[in-house]
Amino acid sequence: MSATEVRTDDRGTHTVPNATAEPELSKDKIFHLLQTPRRRHVLRYLKEHEGTVEMRDIAEQVAAWENKTSVQALTSDERQRVYIPLYQSHLPKLDEEGIIEYNQSRGTVKRTKLADQLDRYLTVDGTDANDEVETEREISWESYYLGVSVFSTILLAGSVFGLPVLTTLPAVAIGGAIVAMFSFVTLVQVVAEKKRES
Repeated sequence: MSATEVRTDDRGTHTVPNATAEPELSKDKIFHLLQTPRRRHVLRYLKEHEGTVEMRDIAEQVAAWENKTSVQALTSDERQRVYIPLYQSHLPKLDEEGIIEYNQSRGTVKRTKLADQLDRYLTVDGTDANDEVETEREISWESYYLGVSVFSTILLAGSVFGLPVLTTLPAVAIGGAIVAMFSFVTLVQVVAEKKRES
């Protein structure tokens, strides 16, 4: 997008600054804005739907994409897990950068001309290289919780059936270890989710 325009007047042809030109976004800024899948999903949705759209509709479609299901099949929890971060974080961020016009009180969103600069980094089918990398890095928290559950069951069963090492430990130590493991995994998940949504 050019920041100048050519004009011809009685002094001849010359270039002047174009006051209406959109500012060029740096690559660092673009990659920062697109680093989270949810913001990329929002921009894809707005690219496909012209004009002002309901924030609720965006949240539902993004939730459907994330859960690989249809909007109709979404559960209330699946909707809420997407709606709240969009409302509190992602949409305000895109609005602050001038990519969208977000009216939080009315719950409406509109794409701006500046969003055109991000289009080439998005694909029509809803997947891109960043999504694939994100999927590879995505942590399966269910696996961690399952692992802690299995280990806890072994500890409890071992103490009940008198395994030599576990009989020397008091019951409160075993219970404390189990609580500590679950607390640690939960804390790590919360921190990771906060970082991913920012």
